[in-house]
Amino acid sequence: MYLRKTTRRYKHQTYTNYLLVESVQTDRGPRQRTICSLGSLEPAPADAWLGLAHKLEAALQGQASLPGTVASIADLTAKARQGTSRAPLSATIEIDADHVTVEESREAGPVHVGHQVWLQLQLDQILRRAGLSARACLLTEAMTLNRLIAPRSEHAMPDWMRRTAIGDILQAEVSTLTDEALYRNLDRLHPRREQIECELAEQEKTLFTLEDTVYLYDLTSTYFEGQARRNPQAKRGYSRDQRPDCKQVVIGLVLDRDGFSKAHEVFDGNLQDRSSLGLMLDALEKRVGKRAGATVIVDRGMAYAPNLAEIRQRGLHYIVAGLPPERSAWLEDFEDEAGWEEVVRTPSPRNPAQKKTRVQIKRRSKDDVVYILCRSEGRAAKDQAIRDKHDTRWAADVDKLKRRVNAGRLKAAAKIEQAIGRLRERHPRIARYYVIRYDAEHHQVACQPLAAKQTQAHTLEGTYLLKTDRQDLTADEIWRTYILLTRVESAFRALKSPLMERPIFHHLQHRTQTHIFLCVLAYHLLTAIEHRFLQAGMHTSWWTLRQQLATHQVATLVLPTTDGRVLTIRKGTTPEPVHGDIYATLNIPVEVMKPVRAWRDPQM
Repeated sequence: MYLRKTTRRYKHQTYTNYLLVESVQTDRGPRQRTICSLGSLEPAPADAWLGLAHKLEAALQGQASLPGTVASIADLTAKARQGTSRAPLSATIEIDADHVTVEESREAGPVHVGHQVWLQLQLDQILRRAGLSARACLLTEAMTLNRLIAPRSEHAMPDWMRRTAIGDILQAEVSTLTDEALYRNLDRLHPRREQIECELAEQEKTLFTLEDTVYLYDLTSTYFEGQARRNPQAKRGYSRDQRPDCKQVVIGLVLDRDGFSKAHEVFDGNLQDRSSLGLMLDALEKRVGKRAGATVIVDRGMAYAPNLAEIRQRGLHYIVAGLPPERSAWLEDFEDEAGWEEVVRTPSPRNPAQKKTRVQIKRRSKDDVVYILCRSEGRAAKDQAIRDKHDTRWAADVDKLKRRVNAGRLKAAAKIEQAIGRLRERHPRIARYYVIRYDAEHHQVACQPLAAKQTQAHTLEGTYLLKTDRQDLTADEIWRTYILLTRVESAFRALKSPLMERPIFHHLQHRTQTHIFLCVLAYHLLTAIEHRFLQAGMHTSWWTLRQQLATHQVATLVLPTTDGRVLTIRKGTTPEPVHGDIYATLNIPVEVMKPVRAWRDPQM
């Protein structure tokens, strides 16, 4: 009689089983017969197997009495020889309770959720079809989960992985992982981004029953730490991050009406908004194909005639915010109190703290274009506050210039005119409401308000103009469809805050682009998680869920036995009720990993 260890591989996993076996004489000669299966738990360290087998044989012959587990095995062996039992053994051991300890406790809940959603989106299969190896798929998932849970640079990621249960959950060895492997994975991933994004968008469309009828497009910028001299896209331009001192790249993002990403592109840092539309539409067609009749929603930065004409040429419709000069052309209609209808904007499910707002809208048509005049008291107060702030800064700078001239510190007329020009450049939003000139005869700077323009500006405070070629929609439908564009702003906030897409430390163009791609992949996971909760009628954010899940952990239970051996069991802690609720909503298992049992040298 002896013990045999067997292994079997299935779906890249190795399963271990221990069998109690004896030799029997048959008509065909000696044969081996399995007495029972001991499962994955070794009944003793390997060097004790032979001694255990001898004790069992002696017990079966009545020469010895055995306690605990060995007696159970002996009893089961006797029954098996009589043909009355072949049931698997439930292993029992005697534990020295006073010396039980817990080791290597690691955060598991957020990693478990991210991994399970990764599986639901079938991202492993998508990456494999894109030509990535099993290891590259594993590293890509680990890097994406890092961006979702606790964003770090590639240099710091390996340490983060070793501090979490990602190795246990992904069944990967991370103790020897280096940042160089992660940098190389960025290089492998870069040429496959488009195919991955295309298949992922199609997978989400099927999984969540999404519609390709509305595309929300907007731009943001993200800045670099350092000079990024080896990245030709890193340039200075209009910074949405209030970092004009840093080089940047511009990111274009297209979402559907439910907030799922359809396509993204990385542009030069000095690209103007209006120049990006055609490039982004090309990228969108590559990702999702032509969707004739769909509606593209963009902000006023792209609401120029050539852009709108291009949208129409591609068989698409548009809803855009009109430019300020177009809004001014409807001044009389804004002043006319007749014809307004009120709509109520309910709080976004993604922002439940937001209050209800009431907006008045009025529909007008001209040259096959539908115009929606909008005015909001809340926006009026905001516009007034912004104008007051700029007005105060303008007045302070004008007074400073006057004091310089009056004190004789600035005498030359040419220099004074240059100072006035610089003043106008510094305050373009407010300078148009004033006339400022230098009176050479009296050596004074005079500043006079333009009353008519200021009155017009006051009238238009809190107003904006929408326009579309959709004749089939009501004013209310047009307004509500345009308001969906705020979801792109929410996406940018998610990319920049919990996913930490900025600042960028990479100095190579392809690694910068892949870094942003990993952030977009993490955004796909975030959107899928939050969408599941919205479907269940619960309005919460990934940030909140991440904090709640942090207390679900994986740990190693060290169990010294009374006979001097040490059994270790690595497994997840019992989920708390809040964890169970989250897992149930996301339709994922509560068990974060299968327990791993092993015997340890007592001297360790």
